[in-house]
Amino acid sequence: MNIEDMLAADAILPRFEAEDKKQALHILAQKAEALTGASAADIYAALLQRERLSSTSLGRGIAIPHVKMPNVKKITCLFARLERPIAFDSHDGEPVDLLFFLLAPEHAGADHLKALARISRLVRDPATLEGLRSAKDVEGLRTVLTKPLTSHAA
Repeated sequence: MNIEDMLAADAILPRFEAEDKKQALHILAQKAEALTGASAADIYAALLQRERLSSTSLGRGIAIPHVKMPNVKKITCLFARLERPIAFDSHDGEPVDLLFFLLAPEHAGADHLKALARISRLVRDPATLEGLRSAKDVEGLRTVLTKPLTSHAA
């Protein structure tokens, strides 16, 4: 599964501003509503419920909030780079500055897991993380997000 297949048009937010985790999830839910037609309120409620189970932070400043929704037609990914890192209940205690939000159809089981795995492989590469944190604009971020993975990052 390729990021470019999941990354919605207008889904890269290079200067994302949020005061805290809840506000970030709320803004992402609103953006996802505009991209998918699913209700922002339903998306937000599902995100909060998912985060109550355990934080979707991977550590090292990265989080992948993800939910499955009944009225979503295809897997949709949004990427946000925060202006100021926010607390995200990370296991390493580090604040998050890179958010990948994954919204999937309710019955997307294996594809949902493949999408999460693809993002996880992407952020394992230190050069990719550096590129995501230093890219100047949407096009620079898109280039980093969609570059082929090298074998050591897989």
